[in-house]
Amino acid sequence: MDQPDSKTRRNFLLNTMAVGATTLLAKDGTAQTKAAAISSVTVPSSGAEDRASWLTYLEKVSEPVLHALSEHKLRATMPIMAAPGLAAERAVGSPLEAFGRLLAGLAPWLELEPSAQESQQETALRSRYRKWALAAITSAVDPASPDYMRFGASSQTVVDASFLALALLRAPRQLVQSLDAATRQRLIQALKAERIVLPGYNNWLLFAAINEALLMTLGADWDRVRVDYALRKHMEWFVGDGTYGDGPHYHADYYDSFVIHPYLLQLIETLGDTEPAWKNMRPAIHARAQRYAAIQERVISPQGEYPIVGRSITYRCGAFHLLADCSRRHMLPEIVLPQQVRCALTAVQHRTLTPAGTFSSDGWLQIGLAGLQPSLGETYISTGSLYLASAAWLPLGLPPSDTFWSAPASQWTQQKAWSGIDIPVDHAHDE
Repeated sequence: MDQPDSKTRRNFLLNTMAVGATTLLAKDGTAQTKAAAISSVTVPSSGAEDRASWLTYLEKVSEPVLHALSEHKLRATMPIMAAPGLAAERAVGSPLEAFGRLLAGLAPWLELEPSAQESQQETALRSRYRKWALAAITSAVDPASPDYMRFGASSQTVVDASFLALALLRAPRQLVQSLDAATRQRLIQALKAERIVLPGYNNWLLFAAINEALLMTLGADWDRVRVDYALRKHMEWFVGDGTYGDGPHYHADYYDSFVIHPYLLQLIETLGDTEPAWKNMRPAIHARAQRYAAIQERVISPQGEYPIVGRSITYRCGAFHLLADCSRRHMLPEIVLPQQVRCALTAVQHRTLTPAGTFSSDGWLQIGLAGLQPSLGETYISTGSLYLASAAWLPLGLPPSDTFWSAPASQWTQQKAWSGIDIPVDHAHDE
């Protein structure tokens, strides 16, 4: 797949989706005009069309990062957009942010084997990205590489080493078993280097824990206490109705989805059977994740928008990390159909990844939610941070034959409710 064809296909698909966003919805011209003005995704599409659009977003976001990594040039070429005066400080960890976060979203798709229903273009793209990902991991942990990720050099690296660990745990065949012995040993040393970072008394405990989970998977010595402390504290910090506090107190933000639920699900999958106390946490962790996924589906507006509340809003569609994760795990509640989540997440990606200013002139994500909005970035936000948007793509790890992709398009909850369809009442789920 050569580069001009890739760009031509991507531009065609994006232009097609933009046109489709203006063509529907209404019984009169006024409603059509309003739909166009708010960039609503309203034309029902097949699962194959939705998958093609997701892959278009995936390629547009991923290509600059993975291509630069394949040439050992990420640190040299990635711009560092950050709060005024902080670009140099953020440059220490921003490349690891971009790589770890991007790979965490790509991993289930990289792990997926091609099927008869899959397009040749998707198979070719995955094959290229698998090679680049493995080369990037090798480079990232090699102190002699220009793209060495400086593990332990700042507190931020414990966060993004954990996203890299999460990625490898999500793709064990392609991203762990395929590593050569020297790279595995360097990876072990890189993860152990993060132990010098004292994690905050909040969701950061999970970052330290997931690093230990990967060390266990790699056959290295791992610290059960770090894992146990993270799990027990989050059991204490549960505040009800599928929601955890970020530390001892509740925060109105998306961190239950950005980090807490997906990390708990992965920890309990990887390590849950190694200790009876952890195994006993599994039912509650699963039930709470399902409830929070249901809440997430309900907050998506008919236009694919959602409340702008709390920090890190510039992670864009990554706000639905948990909804995407429950979808690919087949863990959605019965009342939430996979196909309605597919349609809702398609709308969210359209709303957050297509506005003017989302990408720089050379293709890198820029700070914002719906375009270029640098004032939305906290002091810890930099270019690399933004690649957590990839978390929305987790269901691409399901084959095209899966119900998520094969079922006909379906309205999601807010679309149904605001169009006058009678829907069941919602109730809190407390333990």
